[in-house]
Amino acid sequence: MPIAPSPSRIRSSRLSVRASPGELARWSQSARFLGHATTADGVRTLLQDAVLSHHRGGMVSRELRQLRGELGRIGNNLNQLAHAVHLGDAVACGDTLLDIDCLKNRTDHLLRDLRPVRVQRVRSVFVPLMH
Repeated sequence: MPIAPSPSRIRSSRLSVRASPGELARWSQSARFLGHATTADGVRTLLQDAVLSHHRGGMVSRELRQLRGELGRIGNNLNQLAHAVHLGDAVACGDTLLDIDCLKNRTDHLLRDLRPVRVQRVRSVFVPLMH
């Protein structure tokens, strides 16, 4: 005897989003790459993960852009330190190492707050070619 779906699982409402053919193709490809059977399932999972992680996409994107900018500045500092060492100068790199440690901690915090994407395993089927 089949089990009736719970009222919270019945999908009677529709959400519509307009996309260019290229956007739709990329979304579909990404969804399949992550193991989703349909683009709708992939989008549904992304939206649900955003709700559960208590993050809005803009906030995460902004934080990632800030981290990237700081990584660039730290990389520039490291290049300057390396150049000075190659010239035989004594260098003090304590501040740069502290910056790296702080950035690592911020990155860890951001990653801890994000929920991992739920990936459904897809079993691959090997079909031998006939000659």
